[in-house]
Amino acid sequence: MTEVVLVLLAGLLAGGINAVVGSGTLVTFPVLVALGHPPVTATTSNAVGLVAGGFSGVWGYRRELAGQGRRLLALLPASVIGALVGALLLLRLPESAFEAVVPALVVLAVVLVLVQPALQRRVRRRTQARAASGRRPSRVAPAVLWVLTLLIGVYGGYFTAAQGILLVGAMGSLLVEDLQRLNATKNVLSTAVNLVAAVLYATVGADRVDWGVAALIAVSSLVGGFLGAHWGRLLPAAALRAVIVVLGVVALVRMAVTA
Repeated sequence: MTEVVLVLLAGLLAGGINAVVGSGTLVTFPVLVALGHPPVTATTSNAVGLVAGGFSGVWGYRRELAGQGRRLLALLPASVIGALVGALLLLRLPESAFEAVVPALVVLAVVLVLVQPALQRRVRRRTQARAASGRRPSRVAPAVLWVLTLLIGVYGGYFTAAQGILLVGAMGSLLVEDLQRLNATKNVLSTAVNLVAAVLYATVGADRVDWGVAALIAVSSLVGGFLGAHWGRLLPAAALRAVIVVLGVVALVRMAVTA
């Protein structure tokens, strides 16, 4: 029961963080690894479970999605293709390859969480400067953004942590758009990546998914996504980042001990 409660709490927190920030996997993944799940199983089970939280986060940000239909239609294929490639890499490469690279991926995700405030300030200043100057968007920007979204989709299909931060950074560097609207777009794209990866894991690598864990995360992240979309923006961002960083360190220590 202790493990069930821990997974439920992790899923609840991850669903809320994904809706607001986009690095909820750095909550659930360390918890699953600390409970003894192999890294690949932790990743696949987490991806399957967090799909529900992604949908509730998208619904919570539906107002910010107004008028973004054309942008989503352009970028969703990139996320889907990238997710397919990343998920296939996870399933087809030896587990030892993932176990070797995942510490570096966790470190990357933790660093992204730490630098996110500076990244958001930079995105906001850049957006305001472009809007004030009245400059037209670059004709090259849509193509560059599509390629970046594809690469982030590959990363997300392989290891989901902090893909939302990467998406907001890429879009903020190339688009003139409000940060909350970018966050709403991020929720749709990252949910699409998780959904594609989850379908592939369920059909091709079902033996690598702990379905009990996935179900617990699905239920709790669904609630967490709603709460995050409505109340998460009121919580101290520094506190959320501190929790994420601590859990990321826990995952690294646990993997080092069991290596």
